Amino acid sequence: MTAETMATETGRDFIRDIVQADLDAGKYREIVTRFPPEPNGYLHIGHAKSIALNFGIAQEFAGRCHLRFDDTNPTKEEQEYIDSIQADVRWLGYDWGTNLYYASDYFERLYDWAEGLIRAGHAYVDDQSQEEIRVKRGTLTEPGRNSPFRDRSVEENLDLFRRMKAGEFPNGARVLRAKIDMASGNINLRDPVLYRILHAHHPRTGDAWSIYPSYDYAHGQSDAIEGITHSICTLEFEDHRPLYEWLLDKLPVPSKPRQYEMARLNLTYTLLSKRVLTELVRGGHVAGWDDPRMPTIAGLKRRGVPPAAIREFIKRIGVAKANSVVDVGMLEFCIREELNKSSLRRMAVLRPLKVVIENYPEGQSEELDAINHPDDPEAGTRKIVFGRELYIERDDFMENPPKKFFRLSPGTEVRLRYAYFIKCTGMIKDAAGEVVELRCTYDPATKGGNAPDGRKVKATMHWLSAAQSQPAEIRIYNPLFAKPNPDAGNFVADLNPQSLEVLTDARIEPAISANNSSDVMQFERQGYFVRDPDSAPDRPVFTRTIGLRDTFTKEVGGKT
Repeated sequence: MTAETMATETGRDFIRDIVQADLDAGKYREIVTRFPPEPNGYLHIGHAKSIALNFGIAQEFAGRCHLRFDDTNPTKEEQEYIDSIQADVRWLGYDWGTNLYYASDYFERLYDWAEGLIRAGHAYVDDQSQEEIRVKRGTLTEPGRNSPFRDRSVEENLDLFRRMKAGEFPNGARVLRAKIDMASGNINLRDPVLYRILHAHHPRTGDAWSIYPSYDYAHGQSDAIEGITHSICTLEFEDHRPLYEWLLDKLPVPSKPRQYEMARLNLTYTLLSKRVLTELVRGGHVAGWDDPRMPTIAGLKRRGVPPAAIREFIKRIGVAKANSVVDVGMLEFCIREELNKSSLRRMAVLRPLKVVIENYPEGQSEELDAINHPDDPEAGTRKIVFGRELYIERDDFMENPPKKFFRLSPGTEVRLRYAYFIKCTGMIKDAAGEVVELRCTYDPATKGGNAPDGRKVKATMHWLSAAQSQPAEIRIYNPLFAKPNPDAGNFVADLNPQSLEVLTDARIEPAISANNSSDVMQFERQGYFVRDPDSAPDRPVFTRTIGLRDTFTKEVGGKT
């Protein structure tokens, strides 16, 4: 299969068109992309878009994709994040092979090149504070002002820079800045900081360095060292591209990569700011980075979302040049579509209400056949036990139902899935007047769910044997935010108070509890569920991956 055919099958976009044009023009022998995360948090679904694009292009055009950690800020980076990022990329279905790199691999060369910029008169050491630099940088309508240290001699700059490296000065005392143009219309070219002093332990280099390069300085040069051909960023880096190119022009780099920008992923009812996600975890608003309400890859994985659904979602939204907001319903559609194909069917009663079949013999039970997957005959069947005492869903009964309520109520008849027709003949209530038990009769002639006399019922309900079913905890997750466009600046105010409901008295059929795998199952009429890592042998815990249909936005009324 040709690269062009593969690209067509996965969907064309402007980035792929650029890559194809470059290959057609003979500009490159091999396409090399990279995914460059900073290990200061867990990856989220926005990163999945970049991962799928960079690794996907490498696959489609017979190239390679590097995984490179931008580990230039040791105050925020941890080995935990490095490990989680590697695990998440692999879980999504991508592999970097032997092409695992770190910006710290290049610290010596980056430092040497920085000295070269000083010798050429393109960089200087600035003694101003961070606030003084910010104020003198100017605004979009006012030019910046030169630093009083901008005209230091090459010798003085080299001496100070080497002493910065040697650790002689405290944090914030000095920085190395590029000497470009303080009057530039692009603020990123107003003598940007290339190095700052940070006395912090680095996960890989330990205490060997007291200065660390900025992202803008390390990024492009790392691309050049690795021979990256297409450096794909999100739109917020578009204004940084002139600096990216300025540094490549001024340094003796072994290659000249090109930077291209695409729109980042934005989802309704979701915030993808790493700052917000970090505060959600540290503030205890969620149970951790892998909380199923989080848009992190780890959270989606724990929730039971299959990686194929994420890849399909990324394919469907495509790659664009303009920012937009994608309805989270599209992601949910992809999840349901994938799980519907693969998930075995089971029965669970989340809010049980006891039913006694008064005309069914006491002490008797029988096994019935239940289908494992309606669209896959090879999935076979399983046995479920029917007896005198059952559980049905509490919401499937109403004492005084409205006109269009077709499930169980006094005097009505319904079908129990795979079993019989039953009719409600009475109720038992507690002291508060709440129904706690139903009395019913069954029709033995309707075994399998069909009446020989041809009579019809309007509802088919799921159920479980009281004796054979087992207790379980069920966690129902809804969107973390109650508004489609939550405010990143005051996200706590927009948190959804109904984002988690824990059901402690649910019942599940034995086929569910016997399966210790992480496979997602469809609980009939309820949704898709996966066993949670919090499960214990005597108390299984299941997390709802997603409902069978979207009800949340209807419940909150689509409020903005």
